[in-house]
Amino acid sequence: QVTLAAGAELDARQVNQYTLILRAACPGEDEVEDRLSVRVTPGHGLHCDSRFASAEGDAVNVSADVAPRTPLYAVLPQPLGGLTVRLPSPSFLQFRLRNQNTPLTLTRRGLVLAPDNGFDPCKDTQTFRLEIEVTDHHGHNCSGAVKVEVQPSSRPHVTFPEPHRAVTVTEGIGPWEVVTQVRARGDNVRYAILARVAPEFFTIDEVTGEIRSTRRLEVTRVHLVIRAYNALHPKDHATATLNITVQGTDRQAPRCVPAIFVSQVSETVSPGSTLETLRCTDSTSTDRCLHYALEGPPSSLSHFCMEGPQLKVNTTLDYDSEAMAALGFQLTATIVVTVGGQPLQSTRVPVLVTVTPVNEFRPACPHGATFTVPETAAFGSPVGRVAGTDRDYPLDSLEYSLERGSGPAQPFSIDRRTGEIRVVGSLDSQQQKNYRLVVRLTDTHNDLDLRKRQSRLCDVFVRLQAVPDPRPVCIPEVQELRITAGSPGSRQPVTRLVCHSSPDSAALTYNIVGGNEAGRFRLEGNTLVYLPNDRAEPHPFVLLVEVWGGSGGRRRSSAVALVVHVTPRSTPVPPSTTTQHTTLPPQTPLVVMQTDAVWHPPAWFVAVLTISGALLLATLGCTARSLLCR
Repeated sequence: QVTLAAGAELDARQVNQYTLILRAACPGEDEVEDRLSVRVTPGHGLHCDSRFASAEGDAVNVSADVAPRTPLYAVLPQPLGGLTVRLPSPSFLQFRLRNQNTPLTLTRRGLVLAPDNGFDPCKDTQTFRLEIEVTDHHGHNCSGAVKVEVQPSSRPHVTFPEPHRAVTVTEGIGPWEVVTQVRARGDNVRYAILARVAPEFFTIDEVTGEIRSTRRLEVTRVHLVIRAYNALHPKDHATATLNITVQGTDRQAPRCVPAIFVSQVSETVSPGSTLETLRCTDSTSTDRCLHYALEGPPSSLSHFCMEGPQLKVNTTLDYDSEAMAALGFQLTATIVVTVGGQPLQSTRVPVLVTVTPVNEFRPACPHGATFTVPETAAFGSPVGRVAGTDRDYPLDSLEYSLERGSGPAQPFSIDRRTGEIRVVGSLDSQQQKNYRLVVRLTDTHNDLDLRKRQSRLCDVFVRLQAVPDPRPVCIPEVQELRITAGSPGSRQPVTRLVCHSSPDSAALTYNIVGGNEAGRFRLEGNTLVYLPNDRAEPHPFVLLVEVWGGSGGRRRSSAVALVVHVTPRSTPVPPSTTTQHTTLPPQTPLVVMQTDAVWHPPAWFVAVLTISGALLLATLGCTARSLLCR
């Protein structure tokens, strides 16, 4: 008999035929062998997920704070052999839970739901195993298991910081007045009174935890049990006990001297110093049962403490802090004096303490107070700001002044309030490149006594940045002139050079540096003058004039090119029958070479000079030709 092995899974799409080799033998006979072919055909039926149908079963991890009846797992049957077939609708499947010892619920559609009341969030990890059988309407079935592991909730549990409290109040409290308030930690906290008393003297606000009286209270003692719970998870809860004692009272409050305390205290008063000692008496003219306590805003209350009837300084009263400035330098509190701890037998003494400043610190100089200003800075130009500091309040309240004042040796001034340095004199880096200014910083408004001021001297350095003078500008830079020579020995003005420089620079100087053959030209200021001689033929001159501006080591220069065509005076020619042909020697071009480390002629100037030379050669050729023809 051939049977299917346990745990074997057949898949017709993977292997649809198996060939088995069978061997058999009887004692004393030969072994025989035969083959058996097993054909696997696709079949229809239920097949559960492999993990679900395994011995361990499928596993699901959930948090303990999931809502009640939340779907945790779905049992989904699969087609046999991995074939894609149409499965029965969940309405034709039956899901049965084999084990009933679980709070989880299995629905008719194969959904595993959380308990109706949810999981207990206070327990450690909980594990539930469900064994499920699935059957269709043909009777095919499959089974498996799922393990649900419930992890502890990560949200905070509801707890009471004070699980036991005792409250004492005085009789006479009216209905719906707040007696006390309980507080619990956690999410979505609600409150309820568990152990109620008859008659009911108190009720609790479900949201805020305020406990109010339901009637006018008389002398009594009440024990309450308060429950705090998570509104979304009621199993997450905590309890606290509250003992409320209603005491009788004497309506007469103690009398205190002074009835109000107002004082000014220096910020340097040491902690532990006594500011005031109250003198209080009750109706029995004794202070042995009096209790003293402080009330008020925490920002002020932390600076005081009570030792019996003595009001003392608890911490340093720092006038120079932002926290003290936010309080307006005034600390307020209230001394509550009670008889035997009864609130209705109390007297309140208001306290107002004004903290006064003390000039404790000297001003501090800024680090690296060095400024740079161009020597051409105009009058009133800003140089920089001296930013001194002072730790006394108001912070950095300083006055600035220069020790030696302003003058030719120190051409600067400083603003008394802002510390800004400005130029108030002429600057020349050739005469002095660096200035050392001594600035005095003096604090202001840092003490009640205006005579108690502190100061400090600070060194400030100002460096002058040299600015070269601009080059002279001549219009135009290249000129071509034509003149007719006058009589020998005369002085003949040719042109006047139009050049200018910066308004505050020195006067311009002019000098002919090239092309002045035989000294035929000279400069008188900016006027070019020609000195005629007895030369009879036309002659061109190419002059290079250098124009200098500025003074000292900052002198700058520019160049002007002048092309002057000199035509001799016309003279009568005597009659002659003989034509004399005169051949003029070829003219040698005049080449002007000037090496200047400062001036670099632009390209257009070279072009103009080249064209002028060509014109000059053409003119000489024409002149020679006319002479030969004559």
